[in-house]
Amino acid sequence: MKIAVIGAGAMGSLFGAYLAKAGAAVTVVDVWPEHVAAIRGQGLVLSEAAGDEVVRLDAALGTGGMEPVDLVILFVKSAATQAAATDAAALLRPGGRVLTLQNGLGNAEVIAEIVGAERVLAGTTAQGATLLGPGRVRHGGRGETHIGRLSGEVDAFCHEVAALLTNAGLPTVVEPDVRSLIWGKLIINTGINALTALLRLRNGQLAELAETRQLLALAVEEAVQVARAAGVRLPYENPLDKVLAVAVATGQNQSSMLQDVLRGSPTEIAVINGAIVREGERLGVATPVNRTLTLLVQALEKNLFPS
Repeated sequence: MKIAVIGAGAMGSLFGAYLAKAGAAVTVVDVWPEHVAAIRGQGLVLSEAAGDEVVRLDAALGTGGMEPVDLVILFVKSAATQAAATDAAALLRPGGRVLTLQNGLGNAEVIAEIVGAERVLAGTTAQGATLLGPGRVRHGGRGETHIGRLSGEVDAFCHEVAALLTNAGLPTVVEPDVRSLIWGKLIINTGINALTALLRLRNGQLAELAETRQLLALAVEEAVQVARAAGVRLPYENPLDKVLAVAVATGQNQSSMLQDVLRGSPTEIAVINGAIVREGERLGVATPVNRTLTLLVQALEKNLFPS
């Protein structure tokens, strides 16, 4: 199976590295010239608890001129989803699929409008990673990846992708209910990302402080109430315990939102806590904590990136 990973930030670099280590034909695509040049020149430095490893893999600044692929994995920020999906549509072989493991709500639907819902795989991952600089990524936490089809029954292609990722060292489970997966990850991100970004904390620190545990619990409870009002079946029994467990499991990791703030990049607050607020408004569920977190991060963005 020939693979392109569009969006070689922390998670895209991590997945690309593991697939390459397993011998997969994979190319990572990104718009950061220094990052792409470093991967091409020295390889991708994968930093793990046991030490650093240099992984050789293909890297490109864009999809132009690339050979057709069977699978495109999207790890771009939500604002770039439409453009990345358009690139993916032009890159896919007949019968090929797009897998989104992006954060937030709505990405899979945007991709489906461009490539067709039947060609979209969606899911979540509990892997954690931090981009340390051009050509360097740290594996900050391990966990399962769950994938399924946006439209239609789970099929052989979906199982083939899961087996490919699992054999590469990224344990992956096929699930029939994609909506449950996406909302399950959304609630985890709702509890972790904004707080880590605002307070400059690593994930595990949220579970260590009484004040952050309380804030996290309040944000998660609102998100759970919105999910219930939307008729969503969550993929775990106790949402608060799950979010805290993920925070601990990825304890040394910087959330993607914290990495964005530290890097001076726009965040995905609008499709995470902001999505909870919008869905709450639509369904008549009050979300004052998530509204406050959203406004605080948006204010922080305007301070960091004045127009």
